[in-house]
Amino acid sequence: MAKGLLLGTKLRLVFEAGMDDEGNPLYKSKTFSNVKKEATVDQLLRQPMGTWILTNILVRFVIARRNFATN
Repeated sequence: MAKGLLLGTKLRLVFEAGMDDEGNPLYKSKTFSNVKKEATVDQLLRQPMGTWILTNILVRFVIARRNFATN
């Protein structure tokens, strides 16, 4: 198994922002680049749930991207 050095983590939330004239959903996204490298998957998923509870905005997708440098 290859080993790698974790360079960083980004978290992207995609929100449902309403409907267009044809009834198709509109989406907006927000990317958080300053995420702690040590954050676990559970911690990354807790943030979107808190956002939904506080704002009542539906979070449709959560995308966590981790960048590694391999040997």
